[in-house]
Amino acid sequence: MATGLAGHFVAMARNNIWSNHRLLSACTALSPAEFAQQRTSFFPSLRATLNHILWVDTYYIDALLHDPAVLERYDDPPPDFADAAALHDAQIASDRRLLAFCDRQTEATLTEGLVLPRPNRIPPASSVASILEHLFQHQIHHRGQAHAMLAGTAVKPPQLDEFFLAGEEHLRREELRALGLPET
Repeated sequence: MATGLAGHFVAMARNNIWSNHRLLSACTALSPAEFAQQRTSFFPSLRATLNHILWVDTYYIDALLHDPAVLERYDDPPPDFADAAALHDAQIASDRRLLAFCDRQTEATLTEGLVLPRPNRIPPASSVASILEHLFQHQIHHRGQAHAMLAGTAVKPPQLDEFFLAGEEHLRREELRALGLPET
């Protein structure tokens, strides 16, 4: 098992899958109309917010994987999922790609520079670690917004902070098994 910063990113990727699974599973109780209903937040609905997370994940993971077509897809987001169940499956597949990437990192690869392609400029290189930090922060930021929007529905928002502490392991064990993730 990886330790240090590489191990931290593996833990964050595992938390990411679990958190997205919990949040999107809760959202499956909403009708497509409730999922798309306008709400107060940065994006106007749960649907828009959670689809945005997937689009950004796709872009950054493709860039981290040095996919030569990443820039072609920059302005061509993945399909907009109208219901939470279909979005759940696509997000979990994306999260698995991110976890696999993190599993391959070492302290040395995390320091490598990577230019994130943009259609209108060439930004300076960022370290792989900085890109991962940004990606996880982006996820947390928008999941928090979606969590708050879900609180305005009849569906109870799930706990998303019972992941890292050993004393809370029993609270996530079955979901990690269902996701095919070994216990740590």
